[in-house]
Amino acid sequence: MKERISKYLQEVENFKGESLEQLEDFRIRFMSKKGLIPALFADFRNVPNEEKKEVGQQINMLKNAILEKMSSLKDKLTSSDEKTRDTIDLTLPVDSQVGTRHPLSIVRNEIIDIFSRIGFSVSEGPEIEDDFHNFTALNFPPNHPARDTQDTFFIETDPDILLRTHTSSVQIRVMQNSKPPIRTLLPGRVFRNEAISARAHCIFHQVEGLAVDTDISFADLKHTLYYFAKEMFDKETKVRFRPSYFPFTEPSAEMDISCNICGGKGCNICKYTGWVEILGCGMVDPNVFDNCGIDNQKYTGYAFGMGIERITMLKYQINDLRLFFENDIRFLKQFESL
Repeated sequence: MKERISKYLQEVENFKGESLEQLEDFRIRFMSKKGLIPALFADFRNVPNEEKKEVGQQINMLKNAILEKMSSLKDKLTSSDEKTRDTIDLTLPVDSQVGTRHPLSIVRNEIIDIFSRIGFSVSEGPEIEDDFHNFTALNFPPNHPARDTQDTFFIETDPDILLRTHTSSVQIRVMQNSKPPIRTLLPGRVFRNEAISARAHCIFHQVEGLAVDTDISFADLKHTLYYFAKEMFDKETKVRFRPSYFPFTEPSAEMDISCNICGGKGCNICKYTGWVEILGCGMVDPNVFDNCGIDNQKYTGYAFGMGIERITMLKYQINDLRLFFENDIRFLKQFESL
């Protein structure tokens, strides 16, 4: 054992250690749980009694030499590393990465641009709303399921306050504070108590439109949305309207476009129908006009609303809605040139 200790001591004295990584390897070799020093102490019980005092002193001397070597080299290497960092020329050019807009922002801006060409302005409102603007003024009955906590995020301390479930609440604020004619677009973030999956999220984005004037008809709504579909996708896009129901519009409809992924032939995205629903729309219900102080005998209007995520998924053929919220650089870098 004395020869082993002498050999280890010589190794410690000769160790130079040119990096913190080498120093860590040195520590592991000697001082780790399975290192040489614990092994020496384990073998110490086999040393004859008359030699235990001398051998014990040699082991402790070796251990102290290792600790001193580690301490001195660590101070030296740490100081050298800091000095190297201090001498870096920060004026040298770097391999920079080009920033990019988020795909939802790209599509949101494109939607706004399309409707601005036909006279729509942009209006925004609060994300934290009250029951009146989010439900009551929009003709939602008191027992409507959207008012339930399983669908809507209510503020616990005040059941009259909630996170808006649609940007339709901004329509109410615009009609309360503006006189017709009104032609505005309402983009924003909305919240619903839904399970997160590839096709749904508790946070998403909408763009709604509102037009109010004398003699506005459903034909005006249809031609506006025909124009949007062909500008957003392509001139060959086909459009169809299906009857539907919304509390704040009457009559109401949902608009489908021909699936731009399979060309209308049928695929898993369009559920093999050749059509994909992209928005809801309809003529503003007279009760909504009454709630906003607008004469429903003089004015008519239409409204429509679409999810920006749905449009973006169709436009860029993205099959998982969760990608929009994960900030994965591999996903976002695909939009650098847009």
